[in-house]
Amino acid sequence: MKKTLVAMFALVAFTGTAFAVDVIDMKKNVKFPHKKHVEMLKDCKKCHEKGPGKIADFGKDWAHKTCKGCHTTLKKGPTSCKDCHKQ
Repeated sequence: MKKTLVAMFALVAFTGTAFAVDVIDMKKNVKFPHKKHVEMLKDCKKCHEKGPGKIADFGKDWAHKTCKGCHTTLKKGPTSCKDCHKQ
């Protein structure tokens, strides 16, 4: 029974990584490296508060606050306009 629970936990924990899209093309020429974020953060709820799938209230304001805020806090990743919005 214990081995079954451990196997089920491992399956659930790594399912998100296995099915993560590599790169998501977003508006305004923004390419979001989703799989890279999944592998680095290992916690989908940092962005997907209500579970897998689309992000509730996602838009420019959300992305600028959440994404840029996280990048600033971690001192890692783009924080200026041209870093995300490639021409």
